[in-house]
Amino acid sequence: MIKVENLYKSFETKKVLQGVSLEVKDGETLVIIGGSGTGKSILLKNLVGLIKPDSGKIIIDDIDVTKTDKKNLREIQKKIGFLFQEAALFDSLTIEENVSFGMRNLTNLSEEEMKKRVSACLNMVGLSSDIEKLKPSALSGGMKKRVGLARSIAYQPKYIFYDEPTTGLDPIMSDVIGELIIHLKKELKVSSIVVTHDMNSAYKIADRIIMLYLGKVIFEGTVEKLKHTIANPKSTNDKMLKQFVDGSSVGPIPVEMNFAMH
Repeated sequence: MIKVENLYKSFETKKVLQGVSLEVKDGETLVIIGGSGTGKSILLKNLVGLIKPDSGKIIIDDIDVTKTDKKNLREIQKKIGFLFQEAALFDSLTIEENVSFGMRNLTNLSEEEMKKRVSACLNMVGLSSDIEKLKPSALSGGMKKRVGLARSIAYQPKYIFYDEPTTGLDPIMSDVIGELIIHLKKELKVSSIVVTHDMNSAYKIADRIIMLYLGKVIFEGTVEKLKHTIANPKSTNDKMLKQFVDGSSVGPIPVEMNFAMH
């Protein structure tokens, strides 16, 4: 299980995370929504240990990754697959080399074992082994995302973090990626955190949804609860949630939101 307690992170004068708390249960897909600059991607990078928070706790499998040593942090990182926003493939490497990159660094598999797993992972995300010798430049945006997914699952992680997995994709390919996320959850029994602003995707894949606004959690609940909340907005937070989800105007925009938009 993943548990975040009262997490804070600032960069110089910019406050990004301001007391974020959340939990991810075993086998669950938690979707984090929110506008640009609300701290979604920074939260993911804190979770995986790429950034150190100013204060707060991040507990993954009973270890506080904010306080552990490098050896324990590396063991935790071995349990996490990460799909970056732009897939982040290495242009100079072949598809096979990209997918096996994590295995070479995090496992002791033989060359033959890695080759078999590369083919199996590409197949799992709907790609043929025929592309293994190609470079990323030969692939479409959707195919690159799927190669990135194959790389993130190749060393058999317990958790998968997705940073804007449908950004830049057309609606059909976005739906394909959503189906893949659901498929991997069922096939691999992984727990997942998905950062997205794509509400169609969020509705499709989420067990629970959290919305971040100005570095704070302003909503947490199931898809059904979210839909009920935006249909019957009462608080200021409810109205901000509704405005984000369907773009509607629900009265005067709070001063802090108006400021954030400039």
